[in-house]
This record gives sequence, C-alpha cells and structure tokens, in this order.
Amino acid sequence: MIDMNEMMKKAQELSETMKQQQEEQAKQIFAVSVGGEMIKMTFNGKQEAKSIEIDPEVVDVDDIETLQDLILSAVNEGLRQSQQNMQNSLGEQIGKMTGGMDFSSLLNPKS
Repeated sequence: MIDMNEMMKKAQELSETMKQQQEEQAKQIFAVSVGGEMIKMTFNGKQEAKSIEIDPEVVDVDDIETLQDLILSAVNEGLRQSQQNMQNSLGEQIGKMTGGMDFSSLLNPKS
C-alpha cells in the first residue's frame, strides 16, 4: 500500500530542492561573444541580459545591419546557453525522481 505521508514528504523535499536549484541558477552568469569578440554580453540564469560591450570598430553608420545582426546573435547565444543549462538541471532532477531513467529525449526533442 502507498504511504501517503511518505509521498507528501518526498514531494515537499523535491519542491525545496527545485527551489534551491532555481535560486542557484539565477546566480549563474553566461558570457558570450560574437564577431571575433566585437560584441560581448553576459546573461544570468533567469535569462536576463546583464551587460553588453560593443567594440567601437563595429559601429559603422553606413552598415547598421551588421551591428544589429551581431547583437541578435549574441542575445540568441546567451539565451540558448541559459536554456540549455536549465534543461540539464531539470533533467538531473527528473533522473533522481525516476531512479535514473533517461527522459532526455522529452526535454531535448530533435526537430
């Protein structure tokens, strides 16, 4: 028979663990650079941009499109790294809950 008290205790422990992990992830910093380090950005684990550095050499009033493309590339890479980290962390938690069964294909479906 299923012990409901034990199940509730495990659910509470899992909730606390996941809360702690989210707090730890929020503190993580992801640094990205694109265009031969002409654009550098940092992001936190909450997928927020925290800083941007633009090399003055990439600023050309006659070629704004290149600057825009580089900034978009940096933003997308920072978000990708942050999301990947979040998925990996979630995968670890699910693995602990399921006794190590691999559910990575559910978290990272191939398109």
